[in-house]
Amino acid sequence: MTAAFILLTGLMDGNDGVSASQLLAQPVYPLANAMPGLLLALVLLVLTRRVLFSFGLAYLTQAVMYSVNALKVANLGTPLLPADFRIVGQLSKGGMHVLGSYLPHSSWPYLAILGGIAAIVATWRLEPPLFARRTGGKRIVAGSLLGATLLTLLAGMPGWGNVYNGRELWLEPWSAAATTSHSGLVSSLMMFHLQDRRSKQKADPHAASQLLASTSDQVRARMQTPVDEGCALPDIVVVQSESFFDPSIMRGYQNAKLTPNLSRLAAQGMSGPLHVPTFGGGTIRTEFEVLTGLSLRYFSNMQFPYLQMYDRVVPSMVRTLRSHGYETVAIHGNDPTFWNRNTAFKTLGFDRFVSQSDFPTHAAMDGKYMADSAMTDEIMVQLKDYGPPQFLFAISLEAHGPYDVTPKDPAARNAIPVPASVDVKDKVEVQNYIYHMQHADQELGRLAALLAKRSRPTLLLFYGDHLPGLNDAYRAMNFIDGQDMLGQAGTWLLIDPRNPGHPQRVDMASWMLPGLLLERAGIHDDAYFALSQVLAPSLAMLTRAPGAVPPPIDAQQKQFDNDMASVAMLRMNGRLDKLLPASLLPANTAVAKQDDEDQGVPASAAMGVHH
Repeated sequence: MTAAFILLTGLMDGNDGVSASQLLAQPVYPLANAMPGLLLALVLLVLTRRVLFSFGLAYLTQAVMYSVNALKVANLGTPLLPADFRIVGQLSKGGMHVLGSYLPHSSWPYLAILGGIAAIVATWRLEPPLFARRTGGKRIVAGSLLGATLLTLLAGMPGWGNVYNGRELWLEPWSAAATTSHSGLVSSLMMFHLQDRRSKQKADPHAASQLLASTSDQVRARMQTPVDEGCALPDIVVVQSESFFDPSIMRGYQNAKLTPNLSRLAAQGMSGPLHVPTFGGGTIRTEFEVLTGLSLRYFSNMQFPYLQMYDRVVPSMVRTLRSHGYETVAIHGNDPTFWNRNTAFKTLGFDRFVSQSDFPTHAAMDGKYMADSAMTDEIMVQLKDYGPPQFLFAISLEAHGPYDVTPKDPAARNAIPVPASVDVKDKVEVQNYIYHMQHADQELGRLAALLAKRSRPTLLLFYGDHLPGLNDAYRAMNFIDGQDMLGQAGTWLLIDPRNPGHPQRVDMASWMLPGLLLERAGIHDDAYFALSQVLAPSLAMLTRAPGAVPPPIDAQQKQFDNDMASVAMLRMNGRLDKLLPASLLPANTAVAKQDDEDQGVPASAAMGVHH
């Protein structure tokens, strides 16, 4: 049964490195990949005394995990990672509404699971025990040893690093896909789990000080940019558009002009490619970077930041704006507990969170989710023409995958052209995506027009959080630049709708947007955000989705990158200010009252502003 379990695990895995053909050439590969499941089977055997039941239940458990992995690979292009298991806790918090959409629509997978459960129940009822109930303490000893061994494995105890490492197996720390293809899914999960457990990132204050010293003149120049004292601080509207990108970067759509409003508005302000830390999903990764100015490139253990921030105070653009008297509001037409946003937004400093239940009951829907038009309506409801300056951060949902749900207007969907290289199934998904994406473009145009008519000045920042998961379509069409889908950049736009300017095209990473936005709003008293703008030309293109091929990097970029990692970690931990040269500390920073003060935390510390 043990031998069969190892062979069948390799068969289910499907990767050559753990197949039966490799059992003699590299036996440690299939054995290591089957080890956790095998230990579970043996623990169950000691507890139940039934061989078929124990091995069958362990194998069925593996089958469920492999099925989830197949769904993730199909939609996001990357295999499971240890941090993905955190999402299980989100299923009861609105996650099932979104993530459940990716489950197969065919009944066969569910019938297969039911058949497996029926077989397990039958073996429990019909299979005779292998050994007696009482064994003179042998079951207790064996069960305790096996259970303890399994627990140490799941806990990532260092000793298991002697098996799950890059010497015994194949490990590419920058690519879960490559690691899985050689070592198997389970071994990949174990190696990344052990790597996360033992890799405690430490900031180097000396490296951070060197970077601050070498860039101090440029940072100081940005912080001393003249501000027109007669001008009021502008209202700020940020729209994070779900899965938005310009399809013209794909072959077959070069001249399609599918985003006319984006193109028109780009001629009136700043725009360009946006490098984000995710692909096909993981919205909160990009969202975290935009709100905090912290690059997840420097926090490799933080796969899903909102689920890992706990109750810590995180410095953010939101807190900086509050320190200048802004009212800060987040808007999202979904369950507020999904991705832990209700807690995370408090940690980041938002005054209010307008979520699904706060929208009108008749809010427009299109496809499976709330329409972008409803979000635009809510933005305009929340914007006031009186009182303190306002910061609105709106998160759209209409263009969220999967893209197999019939939209509100099927005829308009069917009229969207798709290159002949795309097969029938993928064609419909591409059409559904472009249908919703064009609605986002239309709403961008409508919002800009509405903001231009306001009596108060307003800045509008619009960007896509990541590319949609249209993996097969991408492979069929390919991208103009020759890179794969994980290496593609999205798009961003920053305009003053009342005062159109000249076009500026700039490569940016998502973590650099808040520094630029604050600068354009006339807020120059945060040295960290100013530093992000100084380094933007060198570091923007280094931000990539997990699993993407790393871009070429020269010695200067590598030095900046390494030093910036220490700066970011010190910033996150609230220890950066004391390293700043005196010339980069503002003489006075107004501090808005924080909710944290009620918990005994000084407002300035809660905001991460300079003392």
